Amino acid sequence: MTTVAAYAAPAAKAPLERTTIERRAVREFDVLIDIKFAGICHSDIHQAREGWGEAIFPMVPGHEIAGIVSEVGPGVTKFRVGDRVGVGCMVDSCRECDNCKAGLEQYCTGGNVGTYNALDKDGEPTYGGYAEKIVVDENYVLGIPEGISLDVAAPLLCAGITTYSPLKHWNAGPGKKVAIIGMGGLGHMGVKIAHALGAEVTVLSQTLSKKEDGLKLGADHYYATSDPKTFEELRGSLDLIISTVSAPLNLGAYLSLLKTDGALVNVGAPEEPVSLNLFSVIGGRKTLAGSGIGGIRETQEMLDFCAEHGFGAEIELISADQINEAYERVLSSDVRYRFVIDTATI
Repeated sequence: MTTVAAYAAPAAKAPLERTTIERRAVREFDVLIDIKFAGICHSDIHQAREGWGEAIFPMVPGHEIAGIVSEVGPGVTKFRVGDRVGVGCMVDSCRECDNCKAGLEQYCTGGNVGTYNALDKDGEPTYGGYAEKIVVDENYVLGIPEGISLDVAAPLLCAGITTYSPLKHWNAGPGKKVAIIGMGGLGHMGVKIAHALGAEVTVLSQTLSKKEDGLKLGADHYYATSDPKTFEELRGSLDLIISTVSAPLNLGAYLSLLKTDGALVNVGAPEEPVSLNLFSVIGGRKTLAGSGIGGIRETQEMLDFCAEHGFGAEIELISADQINEAYERVLSSDVRYRFVIDTATI
């Protein structure tokens, strides 16, 4: 066991504070990672404040992790000391179900093991990336290509893959009109990735305050959803809409923007249920769907894709003592576009 410094929420809704946690000794197939950067995801806040249900405390959030391998177990073949690596939202899965065998570990039928706020196979709580080090099985570690610096790579491990996976699954590309709802941590990555895939990209945001940024990051069009004319103008024009927001939306209004056979895919997860008139999907044979993160193979594909196209996330680097302030700023949409903790400050 190794004792490392970390920032943890001692109880639901309590401010995060500096503490120490134990990391397991490196086993045969484990990789010990010196964490360099950890992104702050809105889901960290949902879980630290029990917005998505009962949680495990103390909680060390963080599933956007980038660092350097400092030790490997004797059976490890995929990584060596000194490698640049990342860890995303899961650190294990059953490995035996049809989904795991198909590279869809994120949909493991027994439930994957979350990077934090979960119990590992020994029944011990998992602790995430707001810490100095982490020990992870090599099969759930990603290689970060040389083309991306570690600080801007960290958010790709959740925000990047959460948008890449549905964009790929629903065939975003040349000739497709794709809209991204929300211009935040996930949304700005959705814009970059959809643009790099060759789609015609529209941003649907509450206001036009981030329009200049959106166009710079690859959007072709930018509309304010607070303007009723937006819904008249775009009616029936889009092939795919990815909703990245965690506030409940009027789904019927957004479904009306889709062409026949279009899809509205939710990757943002509101804490409250949403209602829907089913005629919104029946007319036009539309799809209302959801999507989680990607599997390990697809996450590696996404990292390689971002490196090939020369981009990471747009970040604001903070020190660990700014985490609680950053949480409040995320909730008030005051970040462009992802907070990343410099873990040297822990």
